[in-house]
Amino acid sequence: MLISFDWLKQLIHIDKSAEETGALLTGAGLEVEGIHTFDVVQGGLEGIVIGEVLTCERHPDADRLNITTVDIGAAEPSQIVCGAPNVAAGQKVVVATVNSTLYPAGGEPFKIKKSKIRGAVSEGMICAEDEIGIGASHAGIMVLDTDLPNGTPAAEFFGLGSDKVFEIGLTPNRADAASHFGVARDLQALLHEQAQLPKVGDFKVNNTSRPIAVEVQDAEACPRYAGVTVSGIKVGPSPEWMQKRLRAIGLSPINNVVDVTNYVLHELGQPLHAFDADKITGGKIVVKTVEAGTTFKTLDGVERKLHATDLMICNAEGPMAIGGVFGGEESGVTDETSSIFIESAYFSPGWVRRTGMAHNLKTDASFRFERGTDPNMVILALKRAALLVQEVAGGEVSSELVDVYPEAIKDAEVLLSIERTHLLIGQHIGAERIKAILTDLGIQVTNETETHLTLSVPPYKVDVTREADVVEEILRIYGFNNIQMDENLATTFLAKFPNPYAEDVTEAIMSYIAANGFHEIITNSITNSNYYQPAGEAEVASLVKVVNFNSEDLDVMRKSMVFSGLEVLRRNINRRQRDLKLFELGKVYEQQDGEYKESRKLSLYMVGNVTAESWKQPSIKSAFHDLAGVVQNVLRKLNAGDFEVQNLENNGYMRQGIAYVKNATVVAELGVLDAGVTRFMEVKEQVWYAELNWDYLLKKYKDKLVAEELPKFPEVRRDLSLVVDKNVTFDQLKKVAFKVERKLLQGVNVFDVYEGDKIEAGKKAYALSFTLQDRQQTLTDKVIDSTMNRLMQQFEKQLGAFIRK
Repeated sequence: MLISFDWLKQLIHIDKSAEETGALLTGAGLEVEGIHTFDVVQGGLEGIVIGEVLTCERHPDADRLNITTVDIGAAEPSQIVCGAPNVAAGQKVVVATVNSTLYPAGGEPFKIKKSKIRGAVSEGMICAEDEIGIGASHAGIMVLDTDLPNGTPAAEFFGLGSDKVFEIGLTPNRADAASHFGVARDLQALLHEQAQLPKVGDFKVNNTSRPIAVEVQDAEACPRYAGVTVSGIKVGPSPEWMQKRLRAIGLSPINNVVDVTNYVLHELGQPLHAFDADKITGGKIVVKTVEAGTTFKTLDGVERKLHATDLMICNAEGPMAIGGVFGGEESGVTDETSSIFIESAYFSPGWVRRTGMAHNLKTDASFRFERGTDPNMVILALKRAALLVQEVAGGEVSSELVDVYPEAIKDAEVLLSIERTHLLIGQHIGAERIKAILTDLGIQVTNETETHLTLSVPPYKVDVTREADVVEEILRIYGFNNIQMDENLATTFLAKFPNPYAEDVTEAIMSYIAANGFHEIITNSITNSNYYQPAGEAEVASLVKVVNFNSEDLDVMRKSMVFSGLEVLRRNINRRQRDLKLFELGKVYEQQDGEYKESRKLSLYMVGNVTAESWKQPSIKSAFHDLAGVVQNVLRKLNAGDFEVQNLENNGYMRQGIAYVKNATVVAELGVLDAGVTRFMEVKEQVWYAELNWDYLLKKYKDKLVAEELPKFPEVRRDLSLVVDKNVTFDQLKKVAFKVERKLLQGVNVFDVYEGDKIEAGKKAYALSFTLQDRQQTLTDKVIDSTMNRLMQQFEKQLGAFIRK
């Protein structure tokens, strides 16, 4: 965004240089990425001055040349050879001094040097208007009527002073600053000066000979629509002062009417549009949507097919403009236009954004509307435009000002804690300073207590809706650089609360996973619907579709983390990076019967070898338990309680695996991805995958550590070998064991599993170790044997186990 420094100074008193002002703006969040000089005439007439011809004599060796002496305000007059037929002594002329550069109209620039012309020294050049780029005439040198002293810069005489232009990197949340007045509002708080809106008190309705009625059929898309007619205008070039300001911010002047709408847009941030009033058939404006597929030719000459959600500005016969985005070719202002209807409206940001994306149209108007404009600026901007049109194009206001505004957009109400403001800022700045900053920013304090301020935030502050947003506003004006930092940096102790910040827990778990050799990835939440086609129509129907997608490959929100991770695996494997351990915390989306659901998942991927080949040992391929160990430790670190382990069911992505379940909720799933899924994604390797329900786990997180005295009595280990059916899991054996013995049994571990021809088909053998301990006394053989016998009996009874001796 380009902002003219001279223009700014018309709206607020600034006693600082452009560089100082730019630094202030950058500190307040309006980053000035550069400051460049704008010259109305290329080169700014630098080195070109007013001089006086003292003598003029014919060149002895050239009939068409004259040798002159010219006073240019220097200690000695300059001798200049001039070929103009109208040069004469006593004239005030324009002189290009030695080492200055001329930028002639339509020609290449050239530098003035001290030279000899036909043997006579020439120390400069007396110029015609085309030679300095301010006109096209080359009939002779310019002869000036002025009393300005010799040596006065020519730019001062012609009123062509340069301007400084700020190039501001405007962030999407600062829609309020997308104009010169918006920037002036920030300077108002930074400089403690009052920003002045342009005066519109002279606006009046001259007659009502050209009324235009307005009907808004969709108040959701267009909450406010206003307009007025100006008749008897003459379309032509804008005055020089207006063209200068528009050119300074990178705009090319078009005509006086269009230039006025652009001028007010960049002055006040309110987009306007001018219709040729004679082309508004039926004398009525209708704001509505039209039938999908309707063709409409925009100002750029492109014929477009409209969508059912495009808000159109129509007359009695059809569309004239795409609301908030672009005007139509047939209703625009031309050289023959004598009456105009000026539109000033507030369009809902979502409607404008959707239409702009659908038609790939980005204009200065849509840029502001889709971020949010000020509904309270609509009428002032309209009056300002009408007055400017009358000033630069003549005419009279020939209708009442129409303002369709059925339900006023209210200010946002925010409750601000003074104590929390100081906490977030990191420094006590005082309630009075807080109130002063808010007032300067246009945020009103409607109620005040010792601890809180109730604030009324105007609609142009579209990004300020919460307490934290208000604190950010205060801090950026107070100045980040004004926050003091102690010589010895330290952090204050913050007590741990029962429900710690989710971000802290998340960071701790992410650090643990990374410490186990996993690399974090961040992938796009928008993905390709084709990935879900093999899963069937039901799966596709549950996807959340992107309405205005820019690419066929990115048309839905992901329902699973699987495919985005496989894309990363494929890219790395194709580049010979085959041993991979990756993880990602991201969001997934789905919809059912029009209701949308968003949740966070933690996904982990393992491919290739878990240990690299070395002289000491061969490489070891990653296996189920390598991933399961990390998942189990994550669950353990979250202290979320005990989980039931079940065989994986109803999972369209994993061929086999297990699920951790708590109260009928699947907390985590892990196993090997189905080969059909990986082949579809062009990943040939076996992929171990885990997915954790992160939202559920954070909700169940318990920040409790239980400390116990070290046991005084020794523990005892006993081993047991048993044969069970192949489908019996270790988790089932473990549950039976702890159900039988709750007091003495401290742990159960499996240290061997055997399936083979030495035992019956359909069976497998487990070798288990049991750790027993009594915290009150030393265990006796009798107690140990009794405990182990009870365990064996229940294994036989409940799971059909055969105890191997």
